[in-house]
Amino acid sequence: MEFALDILPDLLHAFIRYTLVITVLATLIAAVLGLVMAVIRYLKVPVLAQVTSGLVQFIRATPIPIQLFFVYYVLPDVGITVGAVTTGVLVLGVHYACYFAEVYRGGIESIPLGQWEACTALSLPQQAVWQRVVLPQAVRKILPSLGNYVISMFKEVPFLLFISVPEMVLQAKDIGGASFRYVEPFTICGLIYLLASYPTSLAMRKLETRLEHV
Repeated sequence: MEFALDILPDLLHAFIRYTLVITVLATLIAAVLGLVMAVIRYLKVPVLAQVTSGLVQFIRATPIPIQLFFVYYVLPDVGITVGAVTTGVLVLGVHYACYFAEVYRGGIESIPLGQWEACTALSLPQQAVWQRVVLPQAVRKILPSLGNYVISMFKEVPFLLFISVPEMVLQAKDIGGASFRYVEPFTICGLIYLLASYPTSLAMRKLETRLEHV
């Protein structure tokens, strides 16, 4: 217990400074980019829709560690150098944007045809249709699914140890290597993830139940 209490501040610092911050930034990228992708595909914008569909399929079909490897280690060979933390944020953000895009698209397609026709009959501008009619309803329906993906992303931040981002799991690994005691640091990591993600999962379930009755 004494050893666990000694290493707890270092693990918490790595969790807040890297694991949590990277998750938040990647979520923002995924939310915005995913919406753009979904709208492009729904509107079937020439060329862009096909390119976006191909990109979504490609990224979803390749694992995150491989994407991290190519962005961080291969791109410098062609003159593009990206920092480790930035690589982690971008890779996770773009990767999950592809999943967000599919969820967004499902939400948009769930809007009844009559509402689209009503907007047309009222001669509402396209911007108003999307901002005031379509997106508010779509987001309300898909918010629980998006929340589940955010929790999944949060638990995949440890993949960034492949590119030496000093997030919590890598910190635990380093502590274990220096002290030859791995049980305590990895147990603390597991408990921190549990304490951070389990309440969020419960909140998302309650939100999902509540939205079903809205």
